[in-house]
Amino acid sequence: MREFIVEADGGSRGNPGPAGYGAVVFDAATGQTLAERSEYLGVVTNNVAEYRGLLAGLRAAFDLDPTATVHVRMDSKLVVEQMSGRWKIKHPDMKPLAMEASRVFPPERVTYEWIPRERNKVADRLANGAMDAGVAGAAEVSADPVSAAAEVSADSVAGADASRVAAATTTAATTDAAKTAATKTAATKADADIRAAKTVASPGWGPPDMGAPATFVLLRHGETALTPQKRFSGSGGSDPALSEIGRDQAERAGAALARRGTIQAIVASPLARTRETAAAVAGRLGLEVTVDEGLRETDFGAWEGLTFGEVRDRYPDDLNAWLADPEARPTGDGESFTETATRIAATRDKLVAAYAGRTVLLVSHVTPIKTFVRLALGAPPESLFRMELSAASLSAVAYYADGNASVRLFNDTSHLR
Repeated sequence: MREFIVEADGGSRGNPGPAGYGAVVFDAATGQTLAERSEYLGVVTNNVAEYRGLLAGLRAAFDLDPTATVHVRMDSKLVVEQMSGRWKIKHPDMKPLAMEASRVFPPERVTYEWIPRERNKVADRLANGAMDAGVAGAAEVSADPVSAAAEVSADSVAGADASRVAAATTTAATTDAAKTAATKTAATKADADIRAAKTVASPGWGPPDMGAPATFVLLRHGETALTPQKRFSGSGGSDPALSEIGRDQAERAGAALARRGTIQAIVASPLARTRETAAAVAGRLGLEVTVDEGLRETDFGAWEGLTFGEVRDRYPDDLNAWLADPEARPTGDGESFTETATRIAATRDKLVAAYAGRTVLLVSHVTPIKTFVRLALGAPPESLFRMELSAASLSAVAYYADGNASVRLFNDTSHLR
């Protein structure tokens, strides 16, 4: 049986601050370097970066030979002791990463050894190179330039069509002008990440003792059979399950959230498509799912299952009223946008109180997620018609103790490419 040695490291300049990891795979018999991995992570903690380095190294080894045995060497006493089972993993940010790492190879084929930093120079060099490149403007240092360009474009352009932007960025990156533009964009992103981390530590204009915000990461469920047909699908319809595409989207969202390593709890709408999406993510993160009725989709009454065109043909007066007045209900005593907003505001306040200072994944639907964003921005009800929210997309809003909110992300679909 083949044996690999994996050396990994991660670092954060500020903790949290601009962070990166490095990992290298050696042939245990010959000492030959077989693979190197490194990546700029944005703003995360030192421990998250170290775990991400371990995960990258194990995955690189698995790609080389999934039947091999692996000996991991790291200068992180915490990671080595936790992965060896001698120390408990108490921090919620570490648990999903540790679980993900333990699943790459069967645990009996992986051993761990602590080594001093001076013996971990290759991984340390790769990690520092990733951090240097990230701060300088390269979003990712890896063997996959397409992924690097996609990461920059999707994180930098809120609300854009992620696949279209990624394709344009990848193509344009062959020109000097596009490279310069990408560098400036990524540098702006790095600066923004640093500012965001500082805001968490000392939020807004308020007093310094407000503490960290409650951060809601808002995940729309994956596709159902009704999604590509653009049919009204609320809480009063057939309650469809995810399609095959939707299940794949849920798995991809879960993998992306596991890599980020920041989710501490999961709350989902009671409808089938959201519970199924949440279960897929929870399996990746090692967390339980709590169901909250307040996160359900709007009830569209008699419009459930119909396309916009079909509603316009059958109920033109009701549709025009609904488009013009947030208090108008869909035909058949559906739920108005005003009623949805009242429900979402109450749910928001309850969850902010329950999860103060924590990062929570809310798995919900188009109207509730748009409403969270609209209320955070103080935007008028008609703004709901001006937001595009894709299936399995991620958005994020942070809520502070003084009642202020900050929209951090909207309609990110980079994990689906």
